[in-house]
Amino acid sequence: MFKKILIANRGEIACRVAATARRMAIRTVAVYSDADARAKHVEACDEAVHVGGSAPRDSYLQWERIIEAARATGAEAIHPGYGFLSENEGFAAACAEAGIAFIGPPASAIRRWG
Repeated sequence: MFKKILIANRGEIACRVAATARRMAIRTVAVYSDADARAKHVEACDEAVHVGGSAPRDSYLQWERIIEAARATGAEAIHPGYGFLSENEGFAAACAEAGIAFIGPPASAIRRWG
């Protein structure tokens, strides 16, 4: 079981993942954009890391920054939530290469989905 996970998403899905993790005694790390610095998902997590500008392409889709946030906080796994990076083959592969578990399908499965 993981001791700490990073949630690479925002909003209600991130809050739900954080609540479930808390019930399982798993610490959580939120990522947030400029626009989401005071968002509910940031408060729902044990730690939070700023990953960029307000637009998703400048923050939540910057998977290199998200992996670096996981490394910097000691998160053992990344939960992508829904949308954003949850179906990104490159992100899933990069997590594996970084030695960080991707809580979702492996890159090979995402590739087959097309």
